[in-house]
Amino acid sequence: MSGGRPQSGAPHAGIKPVNLHDIWFDLEKGIQHVYSWQSMQKKRYMELYTHVYNYCTSIHQPSQGVSIKSKGKKSSSSNPSGAQFVGIELYSKLTDFLKHHLRDIQPSGDGLVGEPVLTFYTSAWEGYQFSSRVLNGICHYLNRHWVKREHDEGKKNVHDIYSLSLLTWKDCLFQPLCKQVTNAVLELIERERNGETINTRLISGVVDCYVELGVKPDSSQSKGRQLFVYQESFETEFIKHTERYYSAESASFLSNNPVTEYLKKVEIRLSEEQRRVQVYLHESTQDKLAKKCEEVLIEKYLDIFHSEFLALLNQDKNEDLARMYSLVRRVPQGMDQLKSLFETHVYQQGLTAIERCKDTAFNDPRVYVNALLDGHRKYSSLVHESFGGEQGFLVSLDKACGRFVNNNAVTVAASSSTKSPELLARHCDSLLKKSAKNPDETELDETLQDVMVIFKYIEDKDVFQKFYSKMLAKRLVQQNSASDDAEASMISKLKQACGFEYTSKLQRMFQDISLSKDMNDRFRQHVSAGEPLDIDFTIMVLSSGSWPFSQGPVFSLPIELQRSYSRFLTFYTSQHSGRRLSWLYHLSKGELVTTCFKNRYTLQASTYQMAVLLHFNTSEILTYSYLLESTQLKEDLLVQVIQILLKAKLLLCDDETVLPDSEFRLFMGYKNKKLRVNINVPMKAEQRNEQELTHKNVEEDRKLLIQAAIVRIMKMRKELKHQPLLGEVFQQLSSRFKPRVPIIKKCIDILIEKEYLERVDGQKDTYRYLA
Repeated sequence: MSGGRPQSGAPHAGIKPVNLHDIWFDLEKGIQHVYSWQSMQKKRYMELYTHVYNYCTSIHQPSQGVSIKSKGKKSSSSNPSGAQFVGIELYSKLTDFLKHHLRDIQPSGDGLVGEPVLTFYTSAWEGYQFSSRVLNGICHYLNRHWVKREHDEGKKNVHDIYSLSLLTWKDCLFQPLCKQVTNAVLELIERERNGETINTRLISGVVDCYVELGVKPDSSQSKGRQLFVYQESFETEFIKHTERYYSAESASFLSNNPVTEYLKKVEIRLSEEQRRVQVYLHESTQDKLAKKCEEVLIEKYLDIFHSEFLALLNQDKNEDLARMYSLVRRVPQGMDQLKSLFETHVYQQGLTAIERCKDTAFNDPRVYVNALLDGHRKYSSLVHESFGGEQGFLVSLDKACGRFVNNNAVTVAASSSTKSPELLARHCDSLLKKSAKNPDETELDETLQDVMVIFKYIEDKDVFQKFYSKMLAKRLVQQNSASDDAEASMISKLKQACGFEYTSKLQRMFQDISLSKDMNDRFRQHVSAGEPLDIDFTIMVLSSGSWPFSQGPVFSLPIELQRSYSRFLTFYTSQHSGRRLSWLYHLSKGELVTTCFKNRYTLQASTYQMAVLLHFNTSEILTYSYLLESTQLKEDLLVQVIQILLKAKLLLCDDETVLPDSEFRLFMGYKNKKLRVNINVPMKAEQRNEQELTHKNVEEDRKLLIQAAIVRIMKMRKELKHQPLLGEVFQQLSSRFKPRVPIIKKCIDILIEKEYLERVDGQKDTYRYLA
């Protein structure tokens, strides 16, 4: 027996043609054995395979009248080679066998409903499918050669034997029983949804069958299955059945239970449906089923969810909020309203928190900042724990915090939104200033990081910068910073948030302090080389462009300090020719050692206080007019200095208030529990004036920044209309402050006066840049 393919229609010598009727009796008997689910020896299997092989490789003329017609084509039987006809008779015999076999089985399923029809259908299918796979193996050679050739010639109604068996099942068993089988499956699924335990193998068997039947009769593509049978005969009905079931259940459950319990129920149901697909449905159903469940169980009740969302926020029920978030996020655009409600709630809670403590917070930066932080911490934690850190909720949180940080009861009481940056800067000052209550470095760094959280929401960052730089300057000058590392860390955080320019002056302050230390060392060496000074004299040389200090009032230095002053002035001018020193006496301080009292005290005093007290070395009683003339201080300033000394009980006065003819006596009976006494306390008028001056400076600086921004924009644009110009100014300056439209208009007019800009003729709202 030769396994080669003949090259012509003529028989080869020595090869006996094999006719189908010679082998069909034994082949049919073997196939019946296969479909009866009886075991088969390998030898018998190979005999059947050989029958098919011999028939397919046999060279003979085809029987008359046997042909396979393809759609739109008429099969021809005039080809003398007969190559295209080898297998037709066997293919037809197999088709007839399968039809007769299924018609014998089909009556057993008639009239069955519910589980019995599923039991019958799945059992018959499993046996039939297995047997058809065996038959496909027996007919492997037929599939490989004859069927393939038919496909190549475009005959779409010829299939491999396994696909043929599926199409035959579809015609003979599936179509008569499809409706009752599908209804039985839906009934079984409903029973499972109601809590009953079911035999899921019955459903998975039917689903596997429906998927497997995805072979089209007019398709030559026998490989791969399509899902049209599964979708048309089961999935569409299943989705409709699911919608009806959950519509009824959700309405009933909500009418008898709170929304929070409904959320739990929906969570369970969605999980069950996902598991249902995994266990016995096709994976392609997952998205359609989930979408339908979400429509019926969630989207339909979004209004109820939104109302409950606010109640859950007010009650701090984070677990229920997390559950609601996980459900609503499944629905397209379902989160938009939740985000809006969340933003409004956070804003209202922030306002309420400040309202409760506004009287204390107005003058206590720590209380104010902590109230802001408590609100942010609470809802930031909620977003991360319950809403998974979802970006949209973080944006809503930022918007809400930005609103109540810049506009609240404290800013309303101050009639200015700049109160927030001022209090935040004062809070930083209290943290970074030496104090018995200073936290350790780790805790301090965490606290400063919290400050940056609030700083992010500050609109008027230039106001914060002004106040912070003034307070930093005082800490550095007065040498009462808690930690240089903490100061550097804070500046680094500000630089990261706002850029180099924002902190450039702050960094130059530190450079000046470092240079001043070197300057003092060189001055001491200079003094030690000549006649030594009789007092310990230390100076700080500060560059005028970097420090937020203004020139102090006129003042006559005490004679005891004039020698040190002159020595340093001579030394500095020899080192730096062309530089002029302006002395900031109002920021200077010193220590006086007393020898006139019972105990020896060291008084820490301002330069002005030192000047007044040193004059009592010449007399125990001095008049107000004498002190006014000798110190050259302004009257209101001298009065404040004297009042502090009277309050400290270093001086005595018979008059209740300081008058032009008042006399002051040194109190020789002065006593104090401490031997080092600090009398250098800030003066109220000085503090008040400083705040007013700071705000005034901010306004002036803003005008310059706005003008600079307008010039930059116009230089690039050449011509621009009014509204686009306003928009670009807002965009450029929003990181520093929120410019007001009237100020921008005023700056435009100033630039037109200075001939940087001009109005375009005939276009009143258009400006042109003048080079």
